[in-house]
Amino acid sequence: MEHFARLLKESWTLVESDRERLSGHFYARLFLLDPELRKLFPAEMSGQGDRLLEAIVTATQTVDDPESFDEYLRALGRDHRKYHVDPEHYATMGVALMDALRSTAGDDWNLEYDQAWRDAYAAISAKMMAGAQDDPNPPFWHGEVLTHERVGPDTAVLTCRALQYPLPWRAGQYVSVEVPRYLPRVWRTYSVANAPNEDNVLEFHVRTPTGAGWLSGALVRRVRPGDLLRLAAPMGSMTLDRSSTRDILAVAGGVGLAPVKALVEELATYNRTRWVHVFYGARRPADLYALPA
Repeated sequence: MEHFARLLKESWTLVESDRERLSGHFYARLFLLDPELRKLFPAEMSGQGDRLLEAIVTATQTVDDPESFDEYLRALGRDHRKYHVDPEHYATMGVALMDALRSTAGDDWNLEYDQAWRDAYAAISAKMMAGAQDDPNPPFWHGEVLTHERVGPDTAVLTCRALQYPLPWRAGQYVSVEVPRYLPRVWRTYSVANAPNEDNVLEFHVRTPTGAGWLSGALVRRVRPGDLLRLAAPMGSMTLDRSSTRDILAVAGGVGLAPVKALVEELATYNRTRWVHVFYGARRPADLYALPA
């Protein structure tokens, strides 16, 4: 396993500095192999390649830690169901990935690297498909926006209720969000800002740079109560260990308070022995919008 992991990390250095070329080649080859796959992606592909490469890098960096490797990839497989990825698509993506790696690395690519990546992708895709197959939940939940409050020119706090099925999450986790009315097939992750509750209501704190668009801009400036969102399966491991007796120090700035707020809410329901200190900072007093909470 150590030799295998070394080959993956060593070969990655050949392409890491040229990620834009790697992702461009991957998608060009993918859509050439199966033009129907283009429908699964947003019209504007900016940023999509980065998410793909981040997943690949994380997988290769955890391959020598079987427990983390398995947990990460199963979660990734569950999450990719929101893109309507079917088992047969994994083989096509594998061909496109290998072509992109060979083309980007050039003459420094060798047979050992090639076989290591073939083996790695086989393991990656198998674990992702297993995670997707074993998940009893839907690929995504429809959620109705209940409240929407602008707490600044670039920040909003909104709540939504998952419809049809309960959406199970743990304090500290995040979910992918899509606003199909304004930006179909564009997803972005946001931390849930409250602990689980019987009403199945989720709270989000969203900030977007002034003048920017895309998903955060839509959530801050365009979404209104009654609009429908799509919410994918919760992910993330920044959750509470209820068996621990250690004190807790949390540091947050701006909308980064969201997961901390959720964790403190959950702690308040059972903790009687652990000291909890929260430091909440901002550059402007107006950015401390969540002080009352």
